[in-house]
Amino acid sequence: MTQAVLAKRRAALLALDARPRTGREGGLLDRFDERLPFELTAGQQEVSRAVLDDLAAGHPMHRLLQGEVGSGKTVVALRAMLRVVDSGGQAALLAPTEVLAQQHYRSITAMLGDLASAGMLGGAADGTQVVLLTGSLGAAARREALLDAASGSAGIVIGTHALLEDKVQFADLGLVVVDEQHRFGVEQRAALAAKADGAPPHVLVMTATPIPRTVAMTVFGDLETSTLAELPAGRAPIQSTVVALAENPAWLDRAFARVREEVDRGHQVYVVCPRIGDGASDGVDSPADVDESRPMASVEEFAPMLAEGPLHGLRVEMLHGRMAPDRKDEVMRAFAAGRVDVLVSTTVIEVGVDVANATMMVVFDADRFGVSQLHQLRGRVGRGGLPGLCLLVTSAEAGSPARERLDAVASTTDGFELSRVDLQQRREGDVLGASQSGRRSSLRLLHVLDHEDVIAEAREVASRVLADDPDLRAHPVLAEEVRRLDESEAAAFLEKG
Repeated sequence: MTQAVLAKRRAALLALDARPRTGREGGLLDRFDERLPFELTAGQQEVSRAVLDDLAAGHPMHRLLQGEVGSGKTVVALRAMLRVVDSGGQAALLAPTEVLAQQHYRSITAMLGDLASAGMLGGAADGTQVVLLTGSLGAAARREALLDAASGSAGIVIGTHALLEDKVQFADLGLVVVDEQHRFGVEQRAALAAKADGAPPHVLVMTATPIPRTVAMTVFGDLETSTLAELPAGRAPIQSTVVALAENPAWLDRAFARVREEVDRGHQVYVVCPRIGDGASDGVDSPADVDESRPMASVEEFAPMLAEGPLHGLRVEMLHGRMAPDRKDEVMRAFAAGRVDVLVSTTVIEVGVDVANATMMVVFDADRFGVSQLHQLRGRVGRGGLPGLCLLVTSAEAGSPARERLDAVASTTDGFELSRVDLQQRREGDVLGASQSGRRSSLRLLHVLDHEDVIAEAREVASRVLADDPDLRAHPVLAEEVRRLDESEAAAFLEKG
């Protein structure tokens, strides 16, 4: 029955009209490709072809782009955005944090150069504008960004949740790109797509490590899925080691010694804590098996303690979500420029932060983080061709579920394998609902990893039955069950997913 509903949804999506975005000869995309300083990998070329084909079709694209940390998803997404701009439309890129939105803005404007500065001194005459819209913008800058989006002069609008506000309007929103989609609920993603006037926009969602619900939906075939498996040249391997303090408390001293060794080699180090100071955690995806009785390491406690103690003499700075946006940006720029040796941070550096000289990360209370989050965090090191090291510090006992989870993360750097580990531990969430992980599931009899073959066969049968009998006239019992589920509140999330 669930497969029949999904098959109906896929057919309904194909039946919707969307404005084909076919681009133009010699446009922004062609000019961008000409100046790319590197060759696209074979995977990037293949996925780009699939995405551009989707954009040229007469129905809305609904595609998931999976790719390891650093696999080059942003370049694929940017090429899609330029195709839409070349077709007279606009693209919006939704990022979960201001740090990531700013990083995207800087990297995209740098890649585009004068093509991103239309109407400005030194800008290309036939370029476009790229604007940033976040909650911390001053009133004047915000008014200007809103006007650029509403008038259509900004072909690419990059922002955080601020993009979802009612005041944000677009002249012709043709493509919505959602980065790190597991940080957004289905309703938030739908809210941005609803800003398109008339025909629904094309939607591209990106993730480095799928969360359980996304894995389940992918297995069920609701999304077209593309995968970037190979890493571009220059990415180095990352060694991950569990520092088990329950059995070996002296290992902590060795961890600090390794930090000094790394800095002595001219490199930089991240130290990640789950908490800012007193009070709640900062964006931590805590698993259900966490021992809440143990106090969590905090940035405000650890930064001065490290600077005055084991890391005395090194340049230590802190970064967390409660800092003023200008101060956060100042610290990140200083770290990127090499003026900070050790950055003590919360998960605000989880995605999008790209400092080639950072080669080591120490994650305190690593058992407080989910599998996907740990994989994302360690992807911040090893980005400049130098081997990376990630130390997962924990007080969790050997044999506990928390230690098993950390051992799994340390044993592989394959994000897709880790997504299966995550799915086994947290279950798939409600496939036909808003829940993002497994507190409840509409799959009463099946578990997606144990029954992938059954699910795949059901998908084929449902598609075949509906192709021959769209109204299910020959299957009245199935038709009634499908109608019930199709009209339920839960099924409505399929349209938004």
